[in-house]
Amino acid sequence: MTASPSSRELDARLLALRGRVHEELIGSIDFSKVGELSRESLRTDLAGRIGAMIDRSGESLVEEQRARLVRDILDEVFGLGPLESLFEDPDVTDIMVTGPEHVYVERLGRVEPAEVRFRDSDHLLNVVQRIVRNAGRRLDERSPMVDARLPDGSRVNAIIPPVAIDGPQLSIRRFSSTPLDFDRLAAFGTLAPASVTLLQVAVAARLNIIITGGAGVGKTTLLNAMSDAMSSAERIVTIEDAAELQLRGDHVVRLETRPPNLEGIGQVDTRQLVRNALRMRPDRILVGECRGAESFDMLQAMNTGHEGAMTTLHANSARDAMHRLESLLAIGGFEVPVRVLRDYIASALHLVVHLSRLPDGRRVVSEIAEVGVFDGDVIQLHPIHRYRLDDYRDGQVHGEFVSTGHRPGFESILRQQGQALPEFVYAEGTLSSGVEG
Repeated sequence: MTASPSSRELDARLLALRGRVHEELIGSIDFSKVGELSRESLRTDLAGRIGAMIDRSGESLVEEQRARLVRDILDEVFGLGPLESLFEDPDVTDIMVTGPEHVYVERLGRVEPAEVRFRDSDHLLNVVQRIVRNAGRRLDERSPMVDARLPDGSRVNAIIPPVAIDGPQLSIRRFSSTPLDFDRLAAFGTLAPASVTLLQVAVAARLNIIITGGAGVGKTTLLNAMSDAMSSAERIVTIEDAAELQLRGDHVVRLETRPPNLEGIGQVDTRQLVRNALRMRPDRILVGECRGAESFDMLQAMNTGHEGAMTTLHANSARDAMHRLESLLAIGGFEVPVRVLRDYIASALHLVVHLSRLPDGRRVVSEIAEVGVFDGDVIQLHPIHRYRLDDYRDGQVHGEFVSTGHRPGFESILRQQGQALPEFVYAEGTLSSGVEG
């Protein structure tokens, strides 16, 4: 009796068959006539050809294996190859490829191996090159690193040898067509309902706000949610390296930086766009991320009557964000004594909102703090809401959102703007988590 092939042997056989059929399919296509068919008609036609090629191969496949093989080859022709199935999972926020057989995803805050793989390094490189070409970019030994964007807005970073020693490396930050709003973020336990109220009123009152946190904690997601509290009558200018913000207002101007071309010219950076935005009569300026000299121009705008500005900043804490801003201002050419520099920051900002990733992978708004005056030593930060981590055991975080009882000094600004915070936002003690069920 012949032993049935092992799962690994079957996978290898199917992988080899997929490669042969794909190669035969490409050779059979009359590319001069491809433009005459719609995408759907072309997929139907190619699916029929793939089925006939599988029949001729002599391989015995069950219906599920056959359907998967057809889908995989179509994904190879039209989409991102093995990665295409990962884009069908709404819980996947990041895709990371470190080698043909090593694909990882971040799903619900946790990084885990994905059940997909490439045939070999050449297959991986072909998919990477297809992504880059479709984005109008170039990737080769002269330009071995590239940032690009997929049609759905997802951000892509690719790097190849000789810079990447172990072969092509690919990182994709997913872009959701339906951005998370405050209701969903509160339901997920990202912040308390009282914090939602605090941030909504702060945005509506046109306070200057900076959102801080580490990489991938959801700074842009929170910025997008906060933008819902803006008036639809406002003229808003957004500035990003890769356009991700999805503002719902009608009067939105979206600006995006541009890298230099192959001759090293034509670059448009964030600082240039911030300066240009100030000439566009904005009611608000939103900068996707401050990471360099543009911080000087952003704070200058905040200090000269451009209210309601918001941006994000990489930092390990709200306090660390103040130090980062000091450094960025120095880079931007703000050559003044440190006490003047700190006073400049304190007078520009009203609120710091810090996001953290908990040990179990969940992201939370760990601190909302008022930026106080500079007292000659440090910039005063007055926490209003915090996340208090009580314990971490058995892979689970135990903690709660709390209010410190601090009443912010910007209450007068709220009143001037016809806004007010209800008393439950200030009440010292535990805040409802907002987690459903």
